[in-house]
Amino acid sequence: MVELLSPATAPAPRGPYSPAVRCGDFLFVSGQGPIDPRTNQLVDGGIAEQTRQTLENLKAILEGCGASLKDVVRCTVYITSPEDFGEMNRVYAEFFGDHKPARTTAVTQLVLPGMKVEIDCVAYVPKGS
Repeated sequence: MVELLSPATAPAPRGPYSPAVRCGDFLFVSGQGPIDPRTNQLVDGGIAEQTRQTLENLKAILEGCGASLKDVVRCTVYITSPEDFGEMNRVYAEFFGDHKPARTTAVTQLVLPGMKVEIDCVAYVPKGS
């Protein structure tokens, strides 16, 4: 069974997608960017501030679906500049600590002007846990 989830803590989707989808014991969180959920606007700042807001958004969606960052088994990180990798990685490590999910990082162009990072994830959350 597939459940489409849209926790109140999630920034409003900017397209025809669900912030999260649960399929069996897996939770798939759509790519999140540095959008302040209170204003629905891109946060000011560089890659550190944008990565922090992006990960706060992922964390809020996970928690709104009964999961946490500790349940994440895979992330994909998209950044717009290879020069931002080190700083993004530093903030990412603050959030995940010793828990190190599998990850791919790609340099690409993102949809919103000024957006420097987008991150999606997959979490393993057995029902009833």
